[in-house]
Formats: sequence, C-alpha cells, structure tokens
Amino acid sequence: MSVVRKILVVDDDPVVSKSINRVLASKGYAVISAHDGEEALNKLNTEKYDLVFTDIKMPGISGLEVAERVKASQPWLPVVIVTGYGTDAYEARAAAAGVSGFLRKPLSPEMIDGSTDKALHELDATAAAVTVEVAAPIEIEKSESRTKNVVLFLAAPFIGLLYVMAMPFVAAGMLIWIGGKALAKKVPIVKPLTMTIVAPILGFAMIVAAPFVGIGLLGWYGTRALLKQ
Repeated sequence: MSVVRKILVVDDDPVVSKSINRVLASKGYAVISAHDGEEALNKLNTEKYDLVFTDIKMPGISGLEVAERVKASQPWLPVVIVTGYGTDAYEARAAAAGVSGFLRKPLSPEMIDGSTDKALHELDATAAAVTVEVAAPIEIEKSESRTKNVVLFLAAPFIGLLYVMAMPFVAAGMLIWIGGKALAKKVPIVKPLTMTIVAPILGFAMIVAAPFVGIGLLGWYGTRALLKQ
C-alpha cells in the first residue's frame, strides 16, 4: 500500500487555498491548510510533510521567510512559492533560498500539478541519493571482509606447512643443545668436546630451519599488514 503524500498549503486567501486543495486532493494527496506563516511553521515543527505551497504576501511572517526557514531547518523539503507579486527581487530571493518552484497567480490546474510533480520528484531523488550514500560504506565493508577471509583461507595452509616443516629442526637443535649442556655439567672434561660436537649440529639445524621460520613469519606479518589496509 502506497503512502499518501502530505502537502501543506499556506495562503491567507481562502479562494486560492481551496483551488490548490481541489487540484491536489483530486490527485490523491492529503492537503493541510495554514492561514499564515506562523501557523505554517508550527505545523511544520509538529508534523511531517512532503511539500509546501506558500503565498508571499501574508500577515506577519511572509511566504519568503517561511521558505527560508523551511530550507534552513529541513533542506530536503521542497517549497513552491505562489504569488500575485512576482517581482524579480522576490524571485531572486526565493531562488537563493532554494525553492522548487515560483508560480505567479492566477494559477491553472496544470501549473499546480506540474510544480507538484517536479517538487516530489526532487524529493524522491534526494532520498535515493541519501540511501545510496549510506549503503555504499556497508557494501565496501562487506567486500573488504570477504577479501580478508579469502586471503586468510589461502595463506593459512602455507604458513602452517612452513611451521610444521621447521619445527623438527628447531626441536632437534634445542634437544641437542640442552643435552649437551647437561652432559657437560656432569662430566666437566667432556664440556669442550661436547660443545665442539654440538655447536656444528645446532648451527646446521638453525640454518636449515631459519628459511622456513623466516618465510612463515614474513607470510604471517605480510598477511596481517594486507588485512589492515
């Protein structure tokens, strides 16, 4: 079920207000009337609207001031100026405020209908742009998460294999080192001989293991650095 659009019509002339109301109501819009600028601003502060039609010449707050306040507080809300005093100065001020349309009386149904379609199209386009801006970071985050998972999935077996291949050499070297030290403590005379035998074996084990350990560490830190980008 589609949501009914709410349009606020601000005019102290009941004839003009009823004319706009009649055209818009026939199109299925919910039309609410305000007799002056102050009443309009109060309604805008308490209710949500999709479009505002406002006359310029009204008691108290003018339609141009209404437009300026609306665009300052709700810049997405379209405003259409309706006036019998269509001077260039008024039109320039309305354009500076960012109104969607500037209609000169007398109004025709086509003018009202056309300006409404244009204003609501602008409103929908703005809402769609905001939705895309919000959704884009979410999609980027999902894409980055998928990339990280793929990198980890591909890198983990290789890093694990390197560690598995290196561990026997590291363990053997450590056992020889510990055993040699223990033997040297029990038989002091054997210490120089033990160290002479152990040192080359331990060095060889370390040399063999070092590339695997180095590659594993490089792979691990490289993967982590890649995932942080």
